[in-house]
Amino acid sequence: MISWTAVYVMWLREMKRFVRAKSRIIGSLIMPLFFLAFLGLGFNRMAIPGIGGQGVNYIRFLVPGIIGMTLLFTSTMQGLSVLWDKEFGFLKEIMVAPVSRVSLVLGRIAGGITTALIQSLLILLISVIMGFRASGPASFLLALVFMILIGFTFIGLGLIFASKMKDMQGFGIVMNFIIFPLFFLSGALYPLGNLPWFVRALSYIDPLTFGIDGLRGSLIKVSSLPILLDLAIMIGFSLVMVFLGAYFFEKSETV
Repeated sequence: MISWTAVYVMWLREMKRFVRAKSRIIGSLIMPLFFLAFLGLGFNRMAIPGIGGQGVNYIRFLVPGIIGMTLLFTSTMQGLSVLWDKEFGFLKEIMVAPVSRVSLVLGRIAGGITTALIQSLLILLISVIMGFRASGPASFLLALVFMILIGFTFIGLGLIFASKMKDMQGFGIVMNFIIFPLFFLSGALYPLGNLPWFVRALSYIDPLTFGIDGLRGSLIKVSSLPILLDLAIMIGFSLVMVFLGAYFFEKSETV
């Protein structure tokens, strides 16, 4: 049975850690801002084939990709907090608490998705200051759904690896080998139609591809696939990854 008190306590703990770590908040925004400043503003006046219809400049095309990148990095690195807790004994203590492990997993996921959304919304706010314009209020709500689904998907991925590993340094190295191919294959920085066919085929097994395509369809009304297809695929990916993340977390060793 799920203990909602335990879920809330785990969520609150993640929120306190996030708020107190000012350097973490600033550091997580630096790279997305660099991409927006140097790529978005630098290529904004250039004609780039395949970025969409009339009125879609490069910065409008880029912003959904940068939001997706922020969600990817923040969500997968949520697994690092599991390893941190394992290293210092906190995980062992909560695992023997009289609450279900499902409650602990849900609390961690809730904390991770909240921090990921906060950072993504900050990026979206900064991009508006830089000239980005969404299609309307309804588009923002649909984009928020895609943000949540992307967050769930990659928090689940982070939990899977964190549950099977014991070394924090090793986790960072392994995740970099996974994160960067996922990011570059997703079409975050360039249209997928400009890629060779064999690279484009790889892109369609990357969950982030459908998340970013859905964000573009929501925010600027430009997408490679029907937005309902993007939504359905992301729902499927998020459910599978959260289930696997919860399963491996329940089976994980605490020391």
